[in-house]
Amino acid sequence: MSRFLVIHGPNLNLVGIREPGIYGAMGIQEINQRIAQRAEELGVDCEIWQSNHEGEIVDKLQQARGTYDGVVLNAGAYTHYSIAIRDAIAAICLPVVEVHISNVHAREEFRHRSVIAPVCLGGIFGLGWRGYLLALEALTAEIDERRMEQ
Repeated sequence: MSRFLVIHGPNLNLVGIREPGIYGAMGIQEINQRIAQRAEELGVDCEIWQSNHEGEIVDKLQQARGTYDGVVLNAGAYTHYSIAIRDAIAAICLPVVEVHISNVHAREEFRHRSVIAPVCLGGIFGLGWRGYLLALEALTAEIDERRMEQ
């Protein structure tokens, strides 16, 4: 059974409250329930975790190595400037799918650049909470293909 880690970065604990016109009205607990349900349907184990602190996210990524098969990461604002998170992703040698609830490319210019994208497997933007489910599906397919190639 594959094991995945879903990381919600800064301010995502306020989804459903924070700017619902951008991030939607669904709260993080309901999003997490839908993630857990989709993981179960896919037959994968999934831990869901949130932090507002860059160093904690770096620590969690480092701890993922040897424990998880892949990571779904919404790094929030850290996406645009955290070299520490970028370097942690590169160091753990796991497939990471970058997720953003909003379409960052349709927003302020500073949100258009992702410093983590070059070290991620891929990214999903602007599809709301469904992006997390799509990321789980992508990781499941990626891990299954890698196992078949071995």
